[in-house]
Amino acid sequence: MKLNRIAFVCCTLLAALMILFLQGGSAAQDSFNLANRTSLSGGQAATVTKATKTAFAQPIKNLDRQRRRIFVFGDHLFNTQWVQAPSSVSTLDGLGPLFNRNSCAGCHVRDGRGRPPLPHEDRMLSKLIRLSVPGQTEEGGPPPHPLYGGQLQEQGILGVAPEGQTQIIWKEESGTFADGQPFRVRRPRYTFTNLAYGPLGEQTLFSPRVAPAVFGWGLLDNIPEAAILQQADPEDQDGDGISGRPNYVWDIAKQEKQLGRLGWKANQPNLKQQIAGAFNGDIGLTTSLFPTVSCSDGQSDCLNETKFGEQPEVSDEFLDKITTYMSLLAVPARRNINSGPEQQGEQLFYQAQCATCHTPRMVTGKTSEHPEFNNQVIHPYTDLLLHDMGADLGDNRPDFEADGQEWRTPPLWGIGLVQNVNKHTFFLHDGRARNLMEAVLWHSGEAQPSKEAVLQMSETERADLIAFLQSL
Repeated sequence: MKLNRIAFVCCTLLAALMILFLQGGSAAQDSFNLANRTSLSGGQAATVTKATKTAFAQPIKNLDRQRRRIFVFGDHLFNTQWVQAPSSVSTLDGLGPLFNRNSCAGCHVRDGRGRPPLPHEDRMLSKLIRLSVPGQTEEGGPPPHPLYGGQLQEQGILGVAPEGQTQIIWKEESGTFADGQPFRVRRPRYTFTNLAYGPLGEQTLFSPRVAPAVFGWGLLDNIPEAAILQQADPEDQDGDGISGRPNYVWDIAKQEKQLGRLGWKANQPNLKQQIAGAFNGDIGLTTSLFPTVSCSDGQSDCLNETKFGEQPEVSDEFLDKITTYMSLLAVPARRNINSGPEQQGEQLFYQAQCATCHTPRMVTGKTSEHPEFNNQVIHPYTDLLLHDMGADLGDNRPDFEADGQEWRTPPLWGIGLVQNVNKHTFFLHDGRARNLMEAVLWHSGEAQPSKEAVLQMSETERADLIAFLQSL
């Protein structure tokens, strides 16, 4: 009788817990996260406490001697300024013929975030323009522009004309919070000048992108696909207005579609291909994944300069080492987790449903070659899914299965240190937001209710919300 009574009590408790889960699962998850704050954004091994200008450039803890050597060499490659071939060092030449910057660090300064050009700058230094025309390639991606390829390249080596220049005109727009306090945001308008190879044409699709910070990508690469798909709800079956969905993109090495997880539209399946694509598109360097330079048939001066340099210009050895380097970049620790404003701001973040897309907690898988990245509880504040962010933020340019208004939820870890590392506070995919509140106010589409919740907050509540974001 005693055993039966115990079994009955256990079953009753289990049933009660199931009802609580079904009726208030999200609230229970919110309480769990709020009650278990941690500074370990990147987990036990991949979190560092440095908050200076080198906060994004730190390796994970306790690297063995071999991987530390690779990390140091990869760091050297990341900061190397590539030169035109032929040069005295054949392993570090092959720049261009067309390019945007001559090093990885040129866009990702101190492994951090890029920005739009400032008023006194005549070209974009850490921002670029993706180009395409309507339709799809055989692999399902955006077809490159017939004259200018997949990216407008504003620089060229000696003897090769740069493709053109981008000019941005900012238009100020104003609004008001519910408490009467005014705010201003700015909207960009783009024009393209000094086009060396002919007009772009009316059908051209373009997308401005600033360079993202590159730390923590090794952890994001190790989140199981099943864990990402579990959060997807493309038909909004739960009726919460959030319809996150995955992007499936072409994996060059596997020659098949794979889940996209990196890039502003989740258009890259893994870190190695992301890096190889940047070498090719941004610096004009070939790799085994991208063996041809980005010269179109109409760019004869560009094509004439492709014969120089060992092929591929970035060897597999170098590509692997820089991939290892970027994999091993640690995540800055969260700060001020016991401070009152930050705690209040975190609660407001959940109440406004920001955490629905900016998922605070994820668990990595078991497949990383770096054992420190396996089975780690991390706090990236992203679901790695695509979300409709509305027409105002849309670029009207599809990218594999992402449409012209969809963007991958960007990670928020480290966002409060951008000013320390990169000396600016420009946010969103194109850097239009001049601070974190402006970034929030540009949210629309699926995020419209969250923005409305922020508009209704008091001045003190808004300050607390920003204090929380700056603590990440």
